Amino acid sequence: MKLIFMVVMFVALTLKGSLSYGAPVNHVGIVKSVIGEVVVVRNDQSIKAEPNMKLLVDDIVQTGVNGKAGLILEDDTVISLGLNSSIVIKDFIFKPNEKRLSFVARVLKGTVAYLSGQIAKLAPNCVRIETPNAIIGIRGTHVLIQVD
Repeated sequence: MKLIFMVVMFVALTLKGSLSYGAPVNHVGIVKSVIGEVVVVRNDQSIKAEPNMKLLVDDIVQTGVNGKAGLILEDDTVISLGLNSSIVIKDFIFKPNEKRLSFVARVLKGTVAYLSGQIAKLAPNCVRIETPNAIIGIRGTHVLIQVD
C-alpha cells in the first residue's frame, strides 16, 4: 500500500511540475487552404498541413513544387505561399487591450503574398517581414515578396 501511495505521489508531482513550468501554447493562426504538398515543420518534425491546422510561433510552413497554402493569423493577416516556398513565423503577439502587438515573419524562399491585419493597422512599426537579404517594415496593406 505504501508503494502504491509513493508511485501515485511521484506521478502527481511529476505532472504538476511539468504543467507549471511549461508556458501555455497559444496558436497564432490557422492553415486556411492547402493545394498539393504542404507541410508544417514544428520542433524539427514535418507534419502534413491540413485546413484549420493551428499554427504556432516558430512553425515553418513549406510548400512543395506543386504546393500552395493560405494562412490566416489571429489578427486577420492573410499570407499566401506559392510553389516551392517557405516562411517561418518568428514572433506573434496580438493583445490589443494590453497594447502588446508584434508580428515578425521570415520568408526563407519562394513567393509569398502578405495582406496586413489588425497589428499593421494598430501599430505598423510592430510588423516586420525578413528575407535573407533584407528586412521589410510594413506600412501598407499588401506586399508580394519573392526570394530565390
